[in-house]
Amino acid sequence: MSPQPSPSIVLDNLTPARTFGYEEAGEHGLERRQYQNGDEARGQEFSLPQADGGRDAWLFLAGCFAIEALVWGFPFSFGIFQEYYSTHAPFSASPSGIPVVGTTAAGIMYLSGPVMFAGLQHWPTFRRRCPAFGLAIIAISLVAASFATQVSHLIVTQGVLYAIGGTLLYCPAVSFLDEWFVRRKGMAWGIMLAGTGMGGVIVPFVMNWGLYKYGSPTMLRAWAITLVLLSGPLLFFVKPRIPITHTTQPRPFSFRFLNTSTFWINQIANIFQGLGFFIPSIYLPSYARSLGLSNVSATLTVSLVNTTSVFGAVLLGGLIDKLHVTTVALISSLGATTSIFLLWGLSASFPVLCVFSLLYGLFAGGFSCTWTGIIREVQKREPGSDSGLVFGFLGAGRGIGSVAAGPLSDALLSSRLWYGQSSLGYGSGYGLLIVFTGVTTALGGLGFVAKRVGWV
Repeated sequence: MSPQPSPSIVLDNLTPARTFGYEEAGEHGLERRQYQNGDEARGQEFSLPQADGGRDAWLFLAGCFAIEALVWGFPFSFGIFQEYYSTHAPFSASPSGIPVVGTTAAGIMYLSGPVMFAGLQHWPTFRRRCPAFGLAIIAISLVAASFATQVSHLIVTQGVLYAIGGTLLYCPAVSFLDEWFVRRKGMAWGIMLAGTGMGGVIVPFVMNWGLYKYGSPTMLRAWAITLVLLSGPLLFFVKPRIPITHTTQPRPFSFRFLNTSTFWINQIANIFQGLGFFIPSIYLPSYARSLGLSNVSATLTVSLVNTTSVFGAVLLGGLIDKLHVTTVALISSLGATTSIFLLWGLSASFPVLCVFSLLYGLFAGGFSCTWTGIIREVQKREPGSDSGLVFGFLGAGRGIGSVAAGPLSDALLSSRLWYGQSSLGYGSGYGLLIVFTGVTTALGGLGFVAKRVGWV
């Protein structure tokens, strides 16, 4: 009897890989990851979907864009809830902790990255089922928040529980993106991240309309239903490119990248940028109201930030594929810092505030696109580093900034430093907050300086 040919998986016309593993084109050649296919694949050959293009890849990216918009658009639009909760019962009686709700939701979604990505790597079969569990928890969190009567209730439901659900829904999509896009990873991540901005354009107006017309309980329940109806069907397209079976084996991972200066210098810059990044989105509506502007005008300031962040994310994502990551981070940081000090700090009218929102969103909104560039540089020094795990730690860095931004900004605003002693934005009571945001945003370009002195 003649020997049977070895079963194989053909990936993009590259060298065939046997069924005990697969090969994937990466930045530095071919990377082997261990997967075990069951007996049903024995003796068969099949082609995987095309990477970096093709119908399946673009449908996957479109699904990621929409889920990003729905999941992240809500916490990124928390400034609307901040304004509403602060002026309506039952939360207006003690509004001091309200900013913590929004920063907790975004912060935990970022902070849980290392644990989540390590878990997905150790239990790869859970990746496909994880998003459905996450969507269910998000819906439960919003319904539970609709019954809240104290700020602490909001922190637990709209903050912590929403973040857990969002993490379970969001992280698998990020890990799948690493399979679908290889050479155009920066571009793909920029498009996916642009979904946050798009959600931030639409969600604030929807929430502003619903909150003031129907109240927070009704609006939160309606948004829970909307998320399930819109996100549920998208889960069919947000799937892995590489088949996962019940016999799929865990992939080994290494934390050696934590010993590199390249990672830590970029991480420190990332944390600083995260400290200031969320503050405009949280406080622009209340700042606009302090200038005597209407609710619609106040909402527009946040929407403008999110509108231009769509274009900023795509632009910076494209640049990451062409320029060194520290150069892109410097472009983002300098543009955003200039807009903070020269426009927000000197604004006393609606037109100037709109120009600030547009420029800030354009430059700061796509800063997270630098993460793919950081991963690339880290993997040059530690080739065995898993991109999902590095991504998770970078997300955790931004989460530290997000969580700390809530109580820090609350304390800075309460100090009322320079109030009545200076003019324009600096003398409005928001002056210290504006300066803090500008300084931390500027430090996001720290990696560029470190590269010039040879530390990166």
